Amino acid sequence: MLHHMIDDLKTTSAVALRLTGLLLASAVALFVTTGFLCAAIFTVVLQRYGLPEACLAGAAVFFILTSITTLIYMLYKRETQRQPVAAEKSALSAALNDPAMIAVALQVGQAIGFKRLVPLLAIAGVALGLSASRRRDGADRVE
Repeated sequence: MLHHMIDDLKTTSAVALRLTGLLLASAVALFVTTGFLCAAIFTVVLQRYGLPEACLAGAAVFFILTSITTLIYMLYKRETQRQPVAAEKSALSAALNDPAMIAVALQVGQAIGFKRLVPLLAIAGVALGLSASRRRDGADRVE
């Protein structure tokens, strides 16, 4: 179990590092491109219409690029938040449907005694419910 968690941490860290590097390279390229684009638009609009219109055209270009970048980021973030929830649900259902896990649970129940196990299961159920509601509330706040 611990080995699996460490592998997941390594994988997510590597993916995050790659995405950060890609984002940094894209940001630099976007900055240079935007600078040249704005200089060209500013020069053309300045020659045809004047200084105030040229400044407004430059602001419009930056606003459009910022809107597009923000939309892409929000869509990507929403997609990455959906994937772990689906993986967590499938892992839980796989564990509950595994015959070996059921056999282990029955053996633990016999070893402890079912009368002693009922209060422990009740406490575990309450903790699981609180944990699930806390996760759901946290997901609502992020979106």
